[in-house]
Amino acid sequence: MTLRHLDLDDFRIFRHAHVAPELEGTTVITGPNGTGKTSVLEALAYLGTRRSFRGAPPEALVRTGAPAAIVRAEIDNAGTPSTVDAEISLTTRSRIRVNRKSVSGRRALGAASPCTLFSPEDLSIVSGGPKGRRDLLDDALGLLDPEGARAADDTERIVRQRSALLRQSGGRPSADVTTTLDVWDQRLADAAKILVAARERLVADLAGLVDTAYAHIAGAEGREVVRLAYVRSWAGDLSSALEESRRDDLRRGVTTVGPHRDDLSLTIDGREARTRASQGEQRCVALALRLGVHQLVRARTSLVPILLLDDVFSELDPVRSRALVTALPPGQCLVTTAAPLPDGIAAARVIPVESLEKA
Repeated sequence: MTLRHLDLDDFRIFRHAHVAPELEGTTVITGPNGTGKTSVLEALAYLGTRRSFRGAPPEALVRTGAPAAIVRAEIDNAGTPSTVDAEISLTTRSRIRVNRKSVSGRRALGAASPCTLFSPEDLSIVSGGPKGRRDLLDDALGLLDPEGARAADDTERIVRQRSALLRQSGGRPSADVTTTLDVWDQRLADAAKILVAARERLVADLAGLVDTAYAHIAGAEGREVVRLAYVRSWAGDLSSALEESRRDDLRRGVTTVGPHRDDLSLTIDGREARTRASQGEQRCVALALRLGVHQLVRARTSLVPILLLDDVFSELDPVRSRALVTALPPGQCLVTTAAPLPDGIAAARVIPVESLEKA
């Protein structure tokens, strides 16, 4: 997968920006902090996930004073060109199209614009709440497991509709509400069975890759072991768990059990990485997770995700920076930096962010 061109129109601070990376090698986007380097990578990543990797809402992605932002990429997949474009609208529903046909769902988006992102925000995958870890797994399913990706989309939709019904009920279990909840509970249980099985397979497949990548980046060969474990938010049968939690769900207006509440446990030599690891260790685990997913995608599919490195070397010491460079697989790479690159990265092209038109 190769990015040929990336166009931004009213995306964040840009009135219009045109980025044409070299077809192979590394393109470096340089400039001081706060000048829009991250926005370029954020736009490209949005095409594959339909969200900001910074967690920004749609209104923060559109340039001030504009009603919408357009992101368009020309991508070559093994000699087959395609165009992927997104409209992020503040007044109507946002959409993404591939070759002018609307697409939705993790599988379609991931295949249209696959990328592996490394950013300072990745620290929150380890140190933050479960949602970031679930998103990492489900984004990977979009690239690796069509059935699992569909189940993730179905689960998200079902939970959203079930929770809306709970809020509308006002906490009162009327006959109509109870009957409708029975339907949603069965649908959620059916989708969850597929999704959880897919997530658990993915975690098992990632375990060795992540441990090896962590050892390489952290320089911990033979000393520290990273383990991954999938943690469900309920015990036993989900249908029974939903029935038992219904009274509490009605009172709170939310769905309290299900795969949307599950977590990915990460430990380093038995220590919980989220609470008992140093920030340096957490950052290495986050990088190892990204590398593990990238390696699995390349081994299991024909996709070659584009590597996006957003100012990641400013967060690593020189030893770990060099270790990350040597761990990166070959392929097209876009790097943002406000400082010189570490040894080992040869830039095919350098683009000053100031050369891109801004508002």
